[in-house]
Amino acid sequence: MKKNIVSLLSLVLLFTACGQGTQNFTVDGTQPLSDANRVIYQMNVGAFTAEGTFQSAQQGLDRLDTLGVDILWLMPVYPRGATMHSPYASMNFRAVNPDYGTVADLKAFVSRAHELGMKVWLDWVPNHVAVENPWVTSHPEYFTKDAKGQMIHPHGWGDVYELNYQNEGLVNEMNSALKFWVDSCDVDGFRCDYVSSPTIPVSYWQNIIAELKSKSGKTVEFLSETDITNPENIRIDSCGFDYDYAWDFQGTLAWKFKNSTSADSLKAICEDFLAASGKVKNRRMVYLTNHDQNYNDGGHTLKDFYGDNRYALTVLDFTFYGMPLIYNGQEIGDPDTLNYFTDAKVKWDRVDRKMLNTIRTLIALHHQQSSLAADAGVEFLPTHNASVLAWRRGAVVAVVNLAETDVKVFVDGLDEGDYNQWLNSQTIAIAPACTAVSLASSEPIALEAKGYAVYVKQ
Repeated sequence: MKKNIVSLLSLVLLFTACGQGTQNFTVDGTQPLSDANRVIYQMNVGAFTAEGTFQSAQQGLDRLDTLGVDILWLMPVYPRGATMHSPYASMNFRAVNPDYGTVADLKAFVSRAHELGMKVWLDWVPNHVAVENPWVTSHPEYFTKDAKGQMIHPHGWGDVYELNYQNEGLVNEMNSALKFWVDSCDVDGFRCDYVSSPTIPVSYWQNIIAELKSKSGKTVEFLSETDITNPENIRIDSCGFDYDYAWDFQGTLAWKFKNSTSADSLKAICEDFLAASGKVKNRRMVYLTNHDQNYNDGGHTLKDFYGDNRYALTVLDFTFYGMPLIYNGQEIGDPDTLNYFTDAKVKWDRVDRKMLNTIRTLIALHHQQSSLAADAGVEFLPTHNASVLAWRRGAVVAVVNLAETDVKVFVDGLDEGDYNQWLNSQTIAIAPACTAVSLASSEPIALEAKGYAVYVKQ
């Protein structure tokens, strides 16, 4: 496969460059050491290109392969209801949005992704369908109803009706549709929407996940759109999901770290997250943004949420714990809010080179360092500076400065020796580069305001 060839060449160039002073090195086209070192990318097909089709998105797969994407999560591809035109208001779970193309086009998209070594997960919306869905008249028994016999709008969402998982016919229909996409388009998994719905029984998830995972010759994975560590959702821990959302972690960061300079506060959030994560069976997807964060509640870009801390928190996202998510456009700095009801287009011409080169480098690092596997251990290193946080995972050491001023810090517990500096916030906007350095606890590390550095011990 092309990806294998590019990856091997990249690694040869990368490690040849390291250790010879500061020079450019190649970080693109790398492969993960294991499934625990993967990166996932959320794509809205309608927003990803000007044409907004499977065929045009397929032409962009080479770029995502070069970036280092391992899993493509496609936002709902089904025909949409007309009330709000939401992708989460499906008209037919066995068809695709005609604006995107045909089922055959999707199959070709998946096939090309597989050629490049990428998996494809579809967005599955099990809790509700569009109010215009034909089932409303042909199968009213498929829906939950209130005391007056009226179909229910979950959460007051006026464009959808809630499905009834006490009805065997509905369960069979939904399961059949899931199998349809695996069989007809060879998809590799599903991101499952609103898994915390109280009307979908745990037994439903247990049965269908076990059934699809048992399919001969095919590994099918499941991501739950819920934070299973939340006490209200702990029942879902027994369902068999491979990943859940680090929802509470992202939410806390988003509302506390736009202007924060407190390393102790960030450390406390991280420690709470690690403690909670250790109590669930699945791995976790970590993220700073996605379609909900970017557009809903008035819309918030990375800069809106995190201010100048967005770069340091991106370093955290890729080096701390879990499988990192990239929302389409995040790799160029998340320049705008994207109305996913209208498939507003990503503005690919508005590139933040600092963010792009940081993410390119972090993906390669995440891929190639075994100690950055999703659930590998984390050790905080004291810096004796209220605005600087440092952590170590195996050979990888990351240091971030939340202060609005330049600092020099001593990092306790740092193993003395030779390192390769993979990331330097002061130079990364120009290009990825690897610098051979010597580090010790007795020597200070200089960081610019809101700066960051990542080292790998030789």
